[in-house]
Amino acid sequence: MLPRPYIRALTTLYLRYRQVVAGSRRNQLLLAALLLFFLFTTLRFSHGIIVPPQPPHRKQEAWPSPPTYTELWEFEKNLPQHNLDLPFPEGKTGRYVKFSNQANRLGWNNCFNEILMNTHLAYMSKRAYVFSSYQWALPHYRWPPNERLAEQPVTPLNALISGPSVGGPWDEGDDAPRSVSEEWWEVVCPESERRKVNTNEIKPYINTAEGDKIFEYWQKFLMDAPERCIEVVPADYNVDNFSQVFDLWLWGSTRIISLWDSFSKSPASRLLETSPIVESAVVRNKHRFLPRGPKAGPRDPFQRMLAMHIRRGDYKKSCEALSSFGSTFYSWDLLPSLPDVFTPLPEGHPDRIARAMEHCSPGTDAILKKVRDARADYLHASQGHSQTLDVLYILTNEHDEWLDELEVVFRKDGWATIVTSHDLQLDSEQTEVSGAVDMDIARRAAVFIGNGWSSFTSNIVHRRLVDGKLPISIRFY
Repeated sequence: MLPRPYIRALTTLYLRYRQVVAGSRRNQLLLAALLLFFLFTTLRFSHGIIVPPQPPHRKQEAWPSPPTYTELWEFEKNLPQHNLDLPFPEGKTGRYVKFSNQANRLGWNNCFNEILMNTHLAYMSKRAYVFSSYQWALPHYRWPPNERLAEQPVTPLNALISGPSVGGPWDEGDDAPRSVSEEWWEVVCPESERRKVNTNEIKPYINTAEGDKIFEYWQKFLMDAPERCIEVVPADYNVDNFSQVFDLWLWGSTRIISLWDSFSKSPASRLLETSPIVESAVVRNKHRFLPRGPKAGPRDPFQRMLAMHIRRGDYKKSCEALSSFGSTFYSWDLLPSLPDVFTPLPEGHPDRIARAMEHCSPGTDAILKKVRDARADYLHASQGHSQTLDVLYILTNEHDEWLDELEVVFRKDGWATIVTSHDLQLDSEQTEVSGAVDMDIARRAAVFIGNGWSSFTSNIVHRRLVDGKLPISIRFY
């Protein structure tokens, strides 16, 4: 059956010309020809089903089936530290901490920053961090319900990241215990040997403290506790609806900044790596970023790339709520060394929401201006070095005509190579972690423009700064 918009359009066209062709066989044939022309120029056939046309560069394709990750599950199961006979601080005499209060079934980046900080806390407490699989928030999962392999989809953490948080080694000579999987925790820390600590036993004493003080309090507790196996469990939702050790109220305030120095230098940050699946996706699509402009410059396309994060659609309502609440930027987007600072207007100010929306949900003109300014500032700061920015990568969840129009604007502004998230070719495993693929491309880009309220942006900022990227290369709308 034809989609309703096309039925309405065909009906309108018929009614418009019906009086003109009345009584004329020739004109009736002409009307039929016009209707057929309209049909075949506005629809296309796919596997025998008529579907609306798509822009050529974003042609709708059948997605692969969800991946099983059989080899990756086996890899995690057989990590070398999963061995009871290993000497202290691993094996059956080792010390472990599992954060069962850790956020899950949220967007990946809300979980990601907590995973890294909990790894840092476990490391500084001389305990092995226990990692779990990533449980998807269903609205963010890539496959429809009828194609899912499980009612609650999970992805092995090693598909998304590599490094100490998911069982990778620490620095050479570092005798810290390596992270273990949740499955191994069940073996090495049986229920009878666990001490369960409810967050409500600790958090009320430090709820509004600076981030470094919260960290030190938990670190001392975990160091001093004599039990081998500590499980941090969440308080009842009615008592604390954000019962994480490092909760939303901390991540969304300037109190988090006091943790930056130790966290950014921690091996949990320094040794964080791109997963092989994400790396393979970046390599597979690297040719799409090759410059098509006339200027000479670096051979590596990422060195001449400006990447920008544009989230639209569902995010507009989030922006409205954040603006109304008077929220600051999120997490590492608040670092004072970064060039773009946002200070909310006071409550009751008539322009409070409008001003915040300009930064959280910018229009085309504002985006264009920010790209121009960011490029000019970066090239100015790079004087004396051979620098060119002529590759534009747009990380986005936008699909509609607005994105096509935005590309036209940037092509007119001189960008010869423009690629979006939707242009990448990904296999089944890469598709499931496509958000991490976007993040890794943005991490490598010479310049990145992000949304200051976004955890996605914040985690890119973290990796760029740990990689040694200059603050002038990190901008916000």
